[in-house]
Amino acid sequence: MNDLPQWTVNHIGLFVTDIEVMKDFYTDVMGFQVTDRGPVADTELMFLGRDPTDHHQIVLIPGRPEGCYNVVNHIALRVESMADLRRYHDHLVEKDVDGIDTVDHGTVWSVYFHDPEGNRLEFYVDTPYYVAQPKRAPLDFAQDDAAIDRATRDRFGEDPSFDTIEAWRLRMFGSEAAE
Repeated sequence: MNDLPQWTVNHIGLFVTDIEVMKDFYTDVMGFQVTDRGPVADTELMFLGRDPTDHHQIVLIPGRPEGCYNVVNHIALRVESMADLRRYHDHLVEKDVDGIDTVDHGTVWSVYFHDPEGNRLEFYVDTPYYVAQPKRAPLDFAQDDAAIDRATRDRFGEDPSFDTIEAWRLRMFGSEAAE
């Protein structure tokens, strides 16, 4: 057994060809609701959730890259703390893993990377905040935790959607969020 922190599989990003058809399937058939939707680059991402403790369990992403045979954009693995996220980041750097990309999404702090066959993975930890997604800014692990938190608030705090995650959960899921 190794001494790396525990993680749990939390959400998956799927490449789709018709986002509206997929939205209808996941909302009408699977019982999800749209928790966020927004533009990124030349497309729009759609976030779907059923669990009030999480922003989303599925993100729908139009536009599979040319030559990509995979329908999975990424698999997200949640860790419990910023210390765990830093530990995984350092471990990935030490192991010379490809495609390491550190990102502040406002709602989570993330480390993206690729496995040997190019599958994209994400370790992340929740922030105490909500901001409409998608958002993306660099995450600087040279900063201490308090500075990273301040940077997130400075980056996204003026966004009209910025709030605590608890307030967002109550708005999105109502009384289910308190259970």
